[in-house]
Amino acid sequence: MSVHPPTVRQLQYLVALRQEGHFGRAADACYVTQSTLSASIRELEALLGVALVERTRRVVRFTPLGERIADKAVRVIREAEDLAEMARAEGKPLHGALRMGIIPTIAPFLLPAMLPRLRAEWPHLKLYLREETSQAACEALHRGRLDCVLLALPYACGEVDAAPLFDDPLWVAFPHGEAPPGRAIDAVAIDESRMLMLEDGHCLKDHALAACNRPELRASAAMMGTSLHTLVQMVDNGLGVTFLPAMAIEAGILAGTRIDAKPLRSKQAVRSVALVWRRSSPRESEFQLLAAAIRRIVAGLSRAPAASDRAAPA
Repeated sequence: MSVHPPTVRQLQYLVALRQEGHFGRAADACYVTQSTLSASIRELEALLGVALVERTRRVVRFTPLGERIADKAVRVIREAEDLAEMARAEGKPLHGALRMGIIPTIAPFLLPAMLPRLRAEWPHLKLYLREETSQAACEALHRGRLDCVLLALPYACGEVDAAPLFDDPLWVAFPHGEAPPGRAIDAVAIDESRMLMLEDGHCLKDHALAACNRPELRASAAMMGTSLHTLVQMVDNGLGVTFLPAMAIEAGILAGTRIDAKPLRSKQAVRSVALVWRRSSPRESEFQLLAAAIRRIVAGLSRAPAASDRAAPA
């Protein structure tokens, strides 16, 4: 039996249907009508001679073979996009669309300073941003939904290359009057019963626990927060203590509060902010240009206290 190869567009519709789990939402995501998308999926099934999707009134279920073909389709689409990007980047670097992921513990503190300067330096760059947790951003990167990610390392993001941008020290935030004396805080001075942390999926929590080398803090955390701003409000109301990156403090996250924040004294009390991309991406030269631009932007901003201040004796 002769099996005709599918078109890239048919594969795009199939991948969108699996991501959305609904014909109408998948059609909206692809900017086509539902009937167009549905007809295209049926044509794909006819071409391959197999059923890919089980259709019911309420639920769209992929067959086991449909799941495998959709996984392969993600890779085929990504390769096709890479071909186009390879040709485009050869002529004009950092022109056109670039889909960047950025984690929530970086986005609100870096983007206000970064975006206007990037726009001035690369006026033809169309930067589309998606704020996601580290885990979700890395998954989107490898599925081809993102081209690169602003991430805090160390973090296991799979087969990626990275361009380090800057180091971001960790601080400990206390309700007013509760901070121990001294210029810096030792991990042993943190009361685990008062610890407030971000929910799972945020790499900042893992960085803080690694810096403290106290795994019991994970199990003993008093409460989980969805954002650093939420944790700051909880600390300011005396509910506990939390970790904050220096870039958040620099950006004024403590403005209007009575919180006392001090640097954490530890050789690991720092996260490395980096730009990461798929190791197979043909746009490495562009990402290196972008990373260099971000480094220049950050260098022009006021930074957190130097490493010597972070490790100062009590």
